Amino acid sequence: MQYRRLGRSGLQVSELSLGSWVTYHNQVDVKNAAEMLAAAFDAGVNFFDNAEVYAGGKSEEIMGAAIRQLGWARHRYVVSTKFFWGIDNAGTGINFKNTLNRKYLLGSIDASLQRLGLEYVDLAYCHRPDPNTPVEETVWAMHDIVARGKALYWGTSEWSAEEIRAAWEIAERHHLHKPVMEQPQYHLFHRNKVEKEFARLYEECGLGLTTWSPLASGLLTGKYKSGIPAGSRGSLESMSWIQEQLLHPARNAAVAKLEGIAAELGCNVAQLAIAWVNKNPRVSTVILGASKVSQLQDNLKALAVTPKLTPEVLARMDEICLPLSQ
Repeated sequence: MQYRRLGRSGLQVSELSLGSWVTYHNQVDVKNAAEMLAAAFDAGVNFFDNAEVYAGGKSEEIMGAAIRQLGWARHRYVVSTKFFWGIDNAGTGINFKNTLNRKYLLGSIDASLQRLGLEYVDLAYCHRPDPNTPVEETVWAMHDIVARGKALYWGTSEWSAEEIRAAWEIAERHHLHKPVMEQPQYHLFHRNKVEKEFARLYEECGLGLTTWSPLASGLLTGKYKSGIPAGSRGSLESMSWIQEQLLHPARNAAVAKLEGIAAELGCNVAQLAIAWVNKNPRVSTVILGASKVSQLQDNLKALAVTPKLTPEVLARMDEICLPLSQ
């Protein structure tokens, strides 16, 4: 495992990391989580991603309980959480849902820390932009969270380059803690934001990336070429919104072509796809998802594939996937 600095910060994160979206609580309990966290940690993973909205807060509870069970020293791992959606499923609490106002953010960090059982998180993200709250208010609130020691760094997730730049400039002007990282979706079929829109931010703002969905929610494993298998992520009721994407005929045909390249390199298409994301030097860490240890261990083998992605191989992959990407 190699480690990369998170943007311009001094924090180093493992090039592959482990996230809890979809799986924790829905497919993974504390026992399973502890097993996967231990397997990842033993492989050199030091970053574990979460969010308050995942499973309505249960994901944070499960990850926190698993970490306590493992007894890791706090300095040896990096944990994140994200804020915007809220977890108030009853629909009450107007200031605690789909917002980045000061009241919500300062209350949510305390609630997340309680669920995780931690004194601080290493990374705190604004999970989506909030057009109804002045960005100045959000920047000041996130600065205060860091200044109070409840998070060490803050950043954004699925913000536009213009929105990130605006937040960064406000922080610069007022000598506040700046956004350090962005968490965008990035895979072979979703690449314009990382490769084009954010291009100037890497040097100008020192932006780091903790990218999610390297397998396009499973499409890049090849298992959806003939439909949606029972027990897969795509079969979950909570993921019904993504089924059309998973069954995309042209993209599944492209995955079949990628399998030929993977075979030449001695890997499977999932490992090839993860290695492709990892090959981008702008990516600080690639967040993996898994519902069982064997799946995680298989995906971690992408580390050995990354050096095999020569310019020629990358060009062949682009020829297959670039016309279908956005």
